[in-house]
Amino acid sequence: MATQDDAKVATASEKTGDYSTDATDTLALPNSWKYKRLSFFGFQLPWYASPPVQLVIVSFVCFMCPGMFNALNGMGGGGQMDPKANNRANTALYSTFSVVGFFAGTFTNKLGIRTALSFGGIGYCVYVGSFLSYNHTQNLGFTTFAGALLGVCAGLLWCAQGAIMMSYPPENSKGRYISWFWMIFNLGAVIGSLIPLGQNMHVTYAGNVNDGTYVGFLVLTLIGAGLAWTLVDAKSVIRDDGSKIIIMKHPSWKSEIMGLWETFFTDPYILALFPMFLASNWFYVYHFTEINGAYFNVRTRALNGVVYYLFQIVGAYVFGFALDFQGISRTMRAKLAWAALFAVIMIVWGCGYKFQTTYDRAWAKDETNPKMDWTDDGFGGPFALYIFYGFTDAAWQTCVYWFMGALTNNGRKLANFAGFYKGIQSAGGAITWALDDAGTEYMTMFAINWGLLAGSLLIALPVILWKVKDTTSLEEDVKFTDETIDEVAAKAVVIAPGADTTGKV
Repeated sequence: MATQDDAKVATASEKTGDYSTDATDTLALPNSWKYKRLSFFGFQLPWYASPPVQLVIVSFVCFMCPGMFNALNGMGGGGQMDPKANNRANTALYSTFSVVGFFAGTFTNKLGIRTALSFGGIGYCVYVGSFLSYNHTQNLGFTTFAGALLGVCAGLLWCAQGAIMMSYPPENSKGRYISWFWMIFNLGAVIGSLIPLGQNMHVTYAGNVNDGTYVGFLVLTLIGAGLAWTLVDAKSVIRDDGSKIIIMKHPSWKSEIMGLWETFFTDPYILALFPMFLASNWFYVYHFTEINGAYFNVRTRALNGVVYYLFQIVGAYVFGFALDFQGISRTMRAKLAWAALFAVIMIVWGCGYKFQTTYDRAWAKDETNPKMDWTDDGFGGPFALYIFYGFTDAAWQTCVYWFMGALTNNGRKLANFAGFYKGIQSAGGAITWALDDAGTEYMTMFAINWGLLAGSLLIALPVILWKVKDTTSLEEDVKFTDETIDEVAAKAVVIAPGADTTGKV
């Protein structure tokens, strides 16, 4: 394979002459604006069609769209005192998301990354606009519809994002790429949370956020939807070592659907990660509505949201860069990451049990009970617990993505893995928002969360121990079909710079 690819590159190089070689870099790149290197204060920046730049663009799309969604939901009740509209919208959202998520890899592979991301961004715009409308009309039907629409849109957006984040980087940088994404994405939620904090700074009672908060979120989501179109095609992306992304050629929808189902049969171990997928969104309603929305007043909810997402950035940084530490093997890093994640879950949620014994749903619904303000005595403990819940969220998401990325480098498989991940986690989200809407006791919700997190780690342990390798060979990546490696190479090639890609991707 390597010899054939080298020959292709050499032949293409001789025939086309479409290369430029930077004096400071031996890597030959095509003559295009996408591969021009710029300097900034003495530092050479990566070319536009490089994995780091493309990841930053995707990160800012999520900064503007899901980031604002997270900031809005982090306020508790979507910024509304009565969480009914938010519960109904999010139940509809995660219900459609759970269905679309399973097939999102198929649609994303067929439609392309830019279309999937931009379409997804539009769903976030409609969702935010529905809450602005609800402030004046109390139209529960519109917010529920907007949630259902967002479930469809977000399924494509997150599948596209996951495929880029896991397949664009080389093996030894996947943890850092996940970390960079998660930090930028959560910075969006931090900025988004500063909007209601600034606008509700002096609101010490329990109430709704004002119109300006929703307008600010709406503008940012619109910008994010447009930003998706600045991405380049996956076939144009070139890594620092000259390699390109494994891109599959799929001539029909049937081949895409078959590829999705083949994953279950060729990689059945992915089923052991499904409980981790389920747990990954289950705790949000507990964090946002049953702690932040139920226990704190408006301005304190906004402050909590800011610091919750700041600690998500910290969690992503710590776990992401540790997962790429080159001093020990990848198999050992996987085991240590599992152990660290289990320890963090047990410690933080163990402290959470003590806190949850101090109030219940009946207390939260009693409007005569004053909500906690940041000036009140005893604020420090619940505040610290809440921000460490944010830390564990980022640690969980970063590890799950890294585990999936460590199982394969194949872009098609990873798109399907990402689709499974978002579909399963969204099914969990739909259930837990519905449980809150049904009035399930807070302690019951807490117990389900803690049990699911700890139990899913135990179920996933065999995959971590036996399926994560120090490196993933091309032979392993193409074993999901009955074809030989040479036959698959005609459809999926790691294209080197300058190689003729016409008809191959």
